[in-house]
Amino acid sequence: MEYVLEGLPNHPIIVSVISVILNIVVAISGVLPSAAITAGNIVFFGFKVGLLVSIIGEAAGAIVSFILYRKGLNKIFSSDEVKNRFLNKLKYTRGLEAVLLVLLLRIFPFVPSGAVTLAAAYSQMRLPSFIIASTVGKVPSLFIEAYSVDRVLKLSVEWQIGISLVMILFIITYICLKRKRAN
Repeated sequence: MEYVLEGLPNHPIIVSVISVILNIVVAISGVLPSAAITAGNIVFFGFKVGLLVSIIGEAAGAIVSFILYRKGLNKIFSSDEVKNRFLNKLKYTRGLEAVLLVLLLRIFPFVPSGAVTLAAAYSQMRLPSFIIASTVGKVPSLFIEAYSVDRVLKLSVEWQIGISLVMILFIITYICLKRKRAN
């Protein structure tokens, strides 16, 4: 980790901009996790400033992806009605109901961020409402993520390797069980 930090410029503003750009790319992809960016922010800036940079980056990523998703969805679903009942209900969600939906989904750290942004982009929610709900909702989950990363980084290297191996084992087990069920 230290060789990565040595390669970064000593200018916090440049590193912040790089972090925000990476968050935007991750948000647009809709599937890549941003935990590694949060971890980098915590390591480079410390907990408080790293958390703040992560919040700014996640907010910027959500805004850019919301705009792009909405433009893309408008081209894909040009007709008024879609055959899926859930998508039709979602499409006509607006106002306080849409704000609360985004806020609640953002609070849960295990709900994919891309899915929340895509759902909001498909609804009639306006950009300012999305920005507020998305950012406010993201703060608690980012705090949990940043705090977890901070705690893991303070463990000895042996513990970090052990936790990584256990996580890899869980992922492999999950994939194997999923394949077994599919057969």
